[in-house]
Amino acid sequence: MLRAFSTAATGMSAQQMMVDVTANNLANINTSGFKRSQVDFQDLLYIKMREAGAEVSSGIKAPSGIEVGSGVRAGATQKVFTNGELINTGRNLDIAISGDGFLQVTMPDGTIKYTRDGALQLGPDGQLVTTTGYLIEPAITVPTGATNISIAPDGGVNVTTNSGTTIIGTIQLARFTNPSGLSSDGDNLLSDTEASGTATTGTPGADGFGTIQASFLEKSNVQMVTELVNLITAQRAYEVNSRTIKAGDDMLRNSIQIASV
Repeated sequence: MLRAFSTAATGMSAQQMMVDVTANNLANINTSGFKRSQVDFQDLLYIKMREAGAEVSSGIKAPSGIEVGSGVRAGATQKVFTNGELINTGRNLDIAISGDGFLQVTMPDGTIKYTRDGALQLGPDGQLVTTTGYLIEPAITVPTGATNISIAPDGGVNVTTNSGTTIIGTIQLARFTNPSGLSSDGDNLLSDTEASGTATTGTPGADGFGTIQASFLEKSNVQMVTELVNLITAQRAYEVNSRTIKAGDDMLRNSIQIASV
């Protein structure tokens, strides 16, 4: 009976993890470039009371064994990198990546991080930065007096000045062999890990990289209906596991009462 208690407790803990991840997905439903996470569950160690194929009598082997599981655990949480819906903002510095790739961001300590959030702005020195103020890599500086800025599908940044229209730089994208291995750092930023592999950089639209859509932003790929269904499923599974503990408690109490007669 005590095994049922601990097994059900692992189920409750796992479903709590599911609720936590689902809550974070729903909280970021309007976060530009956000990618939803999913939980992968694994069953725990099995107690084998009899091995399958064990000899149960002279010359007779059991076609199946007897084994009881010890519960469940959250094996991993991984991001799902399906594309979100593209929304036309009409703002010339907003960009969305249609396809594979991440924008590169230079941190204050010189390290490079990655994002799908294309809500770019002009920093105090005219450089393209994220909404938090981090520089885009490679750095692109808009000259003083520019009257118009446009970004091409291949990442080329064009500005119009008194002397005409010129290209002042090209936004490059990075991609990974295993983007699910990227580490989430907040501020819409991701960092590479051994699991994600090293970033491969290139020009948008070339060699399998996605293209740049100017005046658009990529919405979160969170689907409210899907997340609400997951939330209800996790809640019901939590309740069922708690009832398992109550059922085990009732059986144990009855056993004690019988033994005390």
